[in-house]
Amino acid sequence: MARPVIHGLSAEEQQQLYDLLRHYNEGREPYRVSGAYLMVLPHAGKACYTLWFYSPQVEKAQLLYLEELSESVYESFRKVSTQFFYSNRKLFLVEYNEKHMATKGDDLIGFGKYRGHYLHEVFRIDPSYLMWIANKYTPKIPKQERFVRIAQAYVSVYLDLMKQKSRQEKNLSRYLGKKGEALKDISFQITHIRLQDDPYKTRVAGSVTYFYVAQVLYLKDRDGNRAIASIPALYPSMMSGQLSAMERAFRIGEVVHLASARISQTFQFKGVKYTRLNYVRLSLR
Repeated sequence: MARPVIHGLSAEEQQQLYDLLRHYNEGREPYRVSGAYLMVLPHAGKACYTLWFYSPQVEKAQLLYLEELSESVYESFRKVSTQFFYSNRKLFLVEYNEKHMATKGDDLIGFGKYRGHYLHEVFRIDPSYLMWIANKYTPKIPKQERFVRIAQAYVSVYLDLMKQKSRQEKNLSRYLGKKGEALKDISFQITHIRLQDDPYKTRVAGSVTYFYVAQVLYLKDRDGNRAIASIPALYPSMMSGQLSAMERAFRIGEVVHLASARISQTFQFKGVKYTRLNYVRLSLR
């Protein structure tokens, strides 16, 4: 898919964002087979990004509205990539298509307790009702057959959301290897960031103290395994616990790709297994 221009971001920031998307999509299924999630850019009269679902199983209008996101592209990406991290479907950033997105669909319910409401309004508040439509409702005319397929598409989105919830509830994790072993070409999502002064690099020049502030990244992979990696500072900061303006600041929800790392420690905390990494080299792809 073509890369739309994101207004308000520099060329370098746009490239970084598309690199995040590329890393996020690695290993996920082709969109023409499984469908995809679409993060739609703001447009005239709409300041926020919106989330849509492309379903190849639905005939004609295949774009289904899901929800409104944020005015920030980074916050929108963080939310979507977190919600659907365990989904096999890809995520794309696309421009608004007036022809296919001017309305939020023709999936108006014409019966039952939600009569007069759209399926996208129901799938988050009463997914069991959508499951009934998808699996039990008997269509009598072709229009109703399409209605059932749309319900089935929304159910598949709901099941993707449940994968994330299931992982969180089960708190699945395993060690990524043994102490001293090397890891290569592995992707993680950042769940938490802690800033920490490096006492060995802090120095004083005259009356000025220079701090080198490391970013301690708490990570998880697609299987729910947890890792911790410390990214050292390249540039000094004038304040303790604060990154230099020249430093590359990581974000919660961001997907990072490690070209290589080494396991320095494994430990368990509150029933969750963690792998601590050192000698981390980030991929520049």
